[in-house]
Amino acid sequence: MNHTYPGNVFCVANQKGGVGKTTTTINLAAALGMLKKRVLLVDLDPQGNATMGSGVDKNNLKSNVYQVLIGEATAEQSIVKSACGNYDVLPSNRELAGAEIDLIQMEEREHQLKKALDTVADNYDFILVDCPPTLSLLTLNGLVAAYGVIIPMQCEYFALEGLSDLVNTVKRVHKNLNPGLQLVGLLRVMFDPRVTLQQQVSAQIETHFGDRVFKTLIPRNVRLAEAPSHGLPGIVYDKNSRGAKAYLEFGDELIKRMKRESLRAMARPPV
Repeated sequence: MNHTYPGNVFCVANQKGGVGKTTTTINLAAALGMLKKRVLLVDLDPQGNATMGSGVDKNNLKSNVYQVLIGEATAEQSIVKSACGNYDVLPSNRELAGAEIDLIQMEEREHQLKKALDTVADNYDFILVDCPPTLSLLTLNGLVAAYGVIIPMQCEYFALEGLSDLVNTVKRVHKNLNPGLQLVGLLRVMFDPRVTLQQQVSAQIETHFGDRVFKTLIPRNVRLAEAPSHGLPGIVYDKNSRGAKAYLEFGDELIKRMKRESLRAMARPPV
């Protein structure tokens, strides 16, 4: 089959857990919505944290991304509004844990999410896919559907090792499954400038990845951590917090970066 690759689908991915991946996806979606962009958040994690953090009851869904992946529902039928109202959600819950087994038996199993998102891609300026913290068939579906990968990471020593693994994964997917896949950028999250090691790791990342490192730094912020329990993105829960302001800044930076990207050839290698 001849696959085309839209330029508005972004995977938020990191094979390491606990790095603020879902927090980043939720708050970036809300920030882009506040910046007048049409946004769809796709929750590809069976835990459904991005769904709940968007104020959507994951246990009371007519259909979710699981049914979409196995062909029992369309993306359009399954999309709901976030509680704060400025972006849409293709939700997830524990049913998605069974998708691995069901997908294995399907032809073109890595392309199921892409085929589903192709039907709604024109309705959105940005589609953000929150991937599980493992290199699974679900994550592969996210990477195959995406134009770009955004990697949130903490500036800690072990994060560099995980980053190397993820970059190699992006390379392999680019070579074998999705020739349009790009590494859009690295986002430094939970950053504390008072910690010398974090400053050193941050400098290493900038040296190695250059302009692929987003300039925005997301600080460690208690208001961002509190927000999911209220079913709200941090930038809605407390728009004046340092974390909220940082994610709005990041949304603006991503918009500007993609405008620049659209002026360049889209076929450069991912790393």
